[in-house]
Amino acid sequence: MLKPALLSGLSAAALVVPFSAAVAQTAPQPTNRGREIVVTAPVLQSEADVLSGTSIVTGDELVRSIRPTIGETLARQPGVSATSFGPNASRPVLRGFQGERIRVLTDGIGSIDVSNTSVDHAVVINPLLAERVEVLRGPSALLFGSSAVGGVVNVIDSRIPRSVPENGYRLSGIAGYGSAANERSVAGATDVAIGKQFVIHADGSYLKTDDLKIGGYVLSRRARAEALASAAQAPNDPLDFANTANLRGRLPNTASETWTAGVGGAFIADNGSLGVSYSHYDSLYGVPIRYALTPGGEEPEAPRLSLVQNRVDLRGEIETGGGFLERIRLRAGMADYRHFELEEDGEVGTAFYNKGIEGRLELVQAKRDGWQGASGVQFFNRDFDVQGEEAFLPRNNTAQVGLFTLQQLDRGAFKMEAGARYEHTSLTARTAVTDDRFFRGQRSFDAFSGSIGASYGFAPDWRAGLNLSRTERAPSAEELFANGPHAGTEAYELGNPDFRKETSWGIEATLHGHGEGYSFDASAYYNRFSNYIYDAFVPAAACVNAAAPSGRDVDLPCFQYAQADARYYGIEAEGSLRLATIGTYAINADLLGDYVNAQILNNGPAPRIPPLRLLGGLEAQSDRVNARVEVERSFKQSRVMGLETPTDGFTLVNASVQLKPWGPLNPTTLTLSANNIFDVDARRHASVLKEFAPLSGRDLRATLSFKL
Repeated sequence: MLKPALLSGLSAAALVVPFSAAVAQTAPQPTNRGREIVVTAPVLQSEADVLSGTSIVTGDELVRSIRPTIGETLARQPGVSATSFGPNASRPVLRGFQGERIRVLTDGIGSIDVSNTSVDHAVVINPLLAERVEVLRGPSALLFGSSAVGGVVNVIDSRIPRSVPENGYRLSGIAGYGSAANERSVAGATDVAIGKQFVIHADGSYLKTDDLKIGGYVLSRRARAEALASAAQAPNDPLDFANTANLRGRLPNTASETWTAGVGGAFIADNGSLGVSYSHYDSLYGVPIRYALTPGGEEPEAPRLSLVQNRVDLRGEIETGGGFLERIRLRAGMADYRHFELEEDGEVGTAFYNKGIEGRLELVQAKRDGWQGASGVQFFNRDFDVQGEEAFLPRNNTAQVGLFTLQQLDRGAFKMEAGARYEHTSLTARTAVTDDRFFRGQRSFDAFSGSIGASYGFAPDWRAGLNLSRTERAPSAEELFANGPHAGTEAYELGNPDFRKETSWGIEATLHGHGEGYSFDASAYYNRFSNYIYDAFVPAAACVNAAAPSGRDVDLPCFQYAQADARYYGIEAEGSLRLATIGTYAINADLLGDYVNAQILNNGPAPRIPPLRLLGGLEAQSDRVNARVEVERSFKQSRVMGLETPTDGFTLVNASVQLKPWGPLNPTTLTLSANNIFDVDARRHASVLKEFAPLSGRDLRATLSFKL
């Protein structure tokens, strides 16, 4: 039975995604994964009812997993990898999809940054202030937009209060240290009641890191061999290939400093609430250096990014008092974002400016005879501009309006759900008349998406489901209008303003079982794409011809966005089993695995697809102490495309202990962990910088969290 206190904590993003999870499980929790309410669900359901892959990271697991970026924080979840562009810019990769095919949200609204534009751009969401993180994969994510075909990451914070503190105030904090980057972090948040219905909120955080410690050489085996060969061929070359090949122990130019501050307030009544918040995000961070490996190359650069975002958010909800509608919800956010890509002397090389607004209005139907649902409208507008010698996009505007509905029917053992979305997108390139570099004009797209699914409880605590979906996605401004050198990816990028909509058909089968002493969740999926958009390596002549009107030189590898048919299929599963009970300790074993295969027809494997991965753990759990050891094996990825190179497999061994020094009723927790204990050289295939930027070496971490 869900408690009223939990129900009152639902966010305004609630009820816009089908097939989601709910109640806490009595079975052992794999890696302490909590099975709580999914706040983005339209209807509260038990975990056994879930029709799509859903992961929730909260509580002790979130404290143990937390890292400076949201990508690394979630990288141990099923079906999740990360772009890993160094320790400061790592965006989640869901089922092999990244960039424009996943959405990263804060409380149901986009992060309104430019992290989707390039992998060197950080996501403007601070994991230190997160209360919970939800990962939604499969067709259920599509009600957040057609660009969520790969999935949704939704980060929930407390910046707009959801309830009045019982004691008149709430206070929470977290502080941590990580040895690999000499990482020092602290964050705190407080809510104070003003009378019986008003609550004010304040929060802040600070994070500082040095260059990241790594478990071997900076360069991969292949890149190091190439650099050593160049050193033998040209020993007097000023690029000093021998010194580059022998770099090890630390990843240069990866230090960072980030601080945030936020205030908010809310009016909370018995039949609704209305709240607003303001937040500021400020970060200065370096990205790993892409070293020259052959004679005649350019001197490697050590760029840093100076990033600032100011943001205002609104959330409201009102109960209608019955009838057909149960409640109305409103969620909106607007942000002014900019970042400067700094040269080594501190001069601004390229400037990115982004102003955006996003909102959604949801009408929630009352439950009648097993039927319930929600419908709504979503809007989004972005003004984006890149200025500087390396500007690869024109100033552009993206305007989008979507209509969606979700309907659910509950007949006990049999449940059925259906959703639909219509989306109109208009993209305008506002190129100056005197600028011959870019396309000038407008493209408009009408996209229709839908899904239908059913599940059946064939045994106590066991449920199987099947989901069918069809999605359409409009191309992004980057895919349509790009024409220029992109320093972040070290490539000349060329879009195509004549692209058509990307369309996919998908099927997903799920199996869930949660009982006393065990839990099991698995999903298998298949997607068939038409007009799939991908970046393909092409001869330099293609970019030379495109750059000719501007007179710019093309001295980088040339990548052109193209369209073709594609196929994605994969599986992800996790399970946990209680092995024994020794005194007050439950001994649980868990295993997680995921695999995705992606093929662009008549072209070869899709680029940057994570390989097969297995993660197993053994955990002793009690009400005061949790001790865990785990082994993660990422296998070799040899299915590569274009200029991609194979990525060696690696094995990470991690251990942790969590202590509740003042007993189980006190939420104060001390977490001590040792990650990558054997200091191995690990590189993610999903990273475009894997040849130059391995993952962290041995990292000893201590984190203290509390709530009052």
